[in-house]
Amino acid sequence: MRILHVITGLAAGGAERQLQLMLRYLPERHHCEVATLTNPGAVATALRADGVAVHDLRMRGNRDLGVLPRLTRLVRAGGYDLVHTHLYRAGLYGRLAARLGGVRTVVSTEHSLHPGVIEGRAVTPGVKALYLAAERLGRTTVAVSGQVAGTLADWGVPPGRVHLLPNGIEAARYSLPTASRAALRQTVRAELGLPQQAWVVGAVGRLVPGKRFEVLVDALAELTAPAAGHPALREPWLLLVGAGPELDALVRRAERLGVRARLRCVGERDDVPELLTAMDVLAAPSTEETFGLTVLEGLAAGLPVRYSACPALAELAPEAAPGALRVPSDPASYTAALSDLRSRRSVPHPAFGRGDPLPQPPAVAHYDIARIAAELGLLYDRLGPPSAAAGRLPATARS
Repeated sequence: MRILHVITGLAAGGAERQLQLMLRYLPERHHCEVATLTNPGAVATALRADGVAVHDLRMRGNRDLGVLPRLTRLVRAGGYDLVHTHLYRAGLYGRLAARLGGVRTVVSTEHSLHPGVIEGRAVTPGVKALYLAAERLGRTTVAVSGQVAGTLADWGVPPGRVHLLPNGIEAARYSLPTASRAALRQTVRAELGLPQQAWVVGAVGRLVPGKRFEVLVDALAELTAPAAGHPALREPWLLLVGAGPELDALVRRAERLGVRARLRCVGERDDVPELLTAMDVLAAPSTEETFGLTVLEGLAAGLPVRYSACPALAELAPEAAPGALRVPSDPASYTAALSDLRSRRSVPHPAFGRGDPLPQPPAVAHYDIARIAAELGLLYDRLGPPSAAAGRLPATARS
């Protein structure tokens, strides 16, 4: 089956990385290409390195309606059996272009939808009306969590048009032999200027208000305060991985609180699994998540995790992630939770040792990208046109 994925942009965001991973593990019977409306960034480069054709439609802004005929021509010329859209703008233009280009089978993945917010922006009546009008042009909307599926239902999308298929994680990439992990940890810390004996709190994500990383800066100040000192405890540092408009505000906050020297901001990176080895705990204070992929990445890397919202874990039994603890998203709660963890993992403890990595919990296997991609392949098989299905049958079966 020939499939065109249409996405708003290809910077190193969560939806973009999910698309890259999904295409890497999708069954070979499905041949995929990608069209990006704008910003063919780091993920476009990675996709091309994986052998995926990427079409840049050069959209200049939200009102650049010229992108619609360009996308329609691409759909017509490509002979695609199915179009799969990702993110709001691509959902609007991609569904319509698919119809105009003669493709009736359209799937859309809803990556980031909350009751009043879509992709970090407030939902206005106009935005909601456009979303619902475009949704009717498709065949199925994929929800990445039960929370997203619930919001779609509240908006009036019929349950029969929604397919729950979670995000996935490349579990094997995060699992390293103990000696290899220890060597990599030492190397990464040296490259980032982190003391080898420091106790590092890590956080990964876009530096935007909704991620609430200021909570961790405040907690770092409390953990660094003289009253919190203890001769047996390693000095705390904060490592932020990600880029965004809140960077300057976070740095100024750290300067005001006197902890700028213990804050490392490394920007947008494509080596997150390696960076996770430099951390002693992953903290995720965001209260608005549609899935919580970063939490799963931390668990896959063997880190204890302290988080405030993770729909992916909320849908599993507590024993699926024993290393994760939910914490209210405020500085006092994170200070207490991190302080407790630091005291237990900085000195010998029968349950924790000296910070050795934890085993990957069942939650990581549950969300392994290989399993998720196989399920998506089956969804394509079920929805795809009969001609595409027939093309996959052996010659003897077609005769």
